[in-house]
Amino acid sequence: MKYQTIILEKKEKIATITLNRPDRLNALNEQMIEDLIGAIEAIEKDQDARVLVLTGAGRAFCSGGDMVDVEPKVAHFSSEAVRQYGRHWQKVILGLHRLSKPTIAMVNGVAVGGGFDIALACDMRVGSENAKFIVGYTRIGVISDLGGTWLLPRIIGMAKAAEFTFTSDPIEAKEAEKIGLLNKLVHASELETKTMELARKIAKGPPIAIRLDKLQFYKGLEIDLETALDFEIACSSITVASQDFREALAAFSERREPRFEGR
Repeated sequence: MKYQTIILEKKEKIATITLNRPDRLNALNEQMIEDLIGAIEAIEKDQDARVLVLTGAGRAFCSGGDMVDVEPKVAHFSSEAVRQYGRHWQKVILGLHRLSKPTIAMVNGVAVGGGFDIALACDMRVGSENAKFIVGYTRIGVISDLGGTWLLPRIIGMAKAAEFTFTSDPIEAKEAEKIGLLNKLVHASELETKTMELARKIAKGPPIAIRLDKLQFYKGLEIDLETALDFEIACSSITVASQDFREALAAFSERREPRFEGR
């Protein structure tokens, strides 16, 4: 499938989506949303892809909704039309959140509004000193409709999420690392190298176990401990029956690195 506003590549079992509107700081428009929905669906179906890295071309990660392309249209929508429009854009957030494979946002610059929400929807975030996060919505008198109010408190805690949402103050790279928004903070010259090191390490792991780990993390946000323990037992029985588990045992016995195939 050809994409107009993003680049989708795959190497070493790692899929990479690059938001590719650098002249607009990778601002989200309708075509980019369509491209992202299609690319995420394609990665889910690709049995050879084990990790997704999401980044932006140029000097920004994503500057949010394109005020030139999108906002004038939304301003003239009825309330129901706005809801339908928003639900369609939400498919990107849900697609990332529900993707059975680990996701890493490689944040090379500013992530604002919807761009911040997309970074939050990824499982992990690696950023350079140029990374900057801004909730942004309150600056124009609206609120997030792409999951930010659900995602941000779960990542950095309620009090900090409230502070940065109510004020729209920027979260600079060092503070982002301090509060757990960034998993890793690296020099800009090493951003791709370090992110891909993390992605390759995950991609070499047992795909079935890692996918079930991700599923349990997010299901665990919705259930009590007893139910979570039951769910863990069910998932554990799947992994113990896998070829990957037998390969891990053989590799341990033979003192070598396991070669996981996701079976």
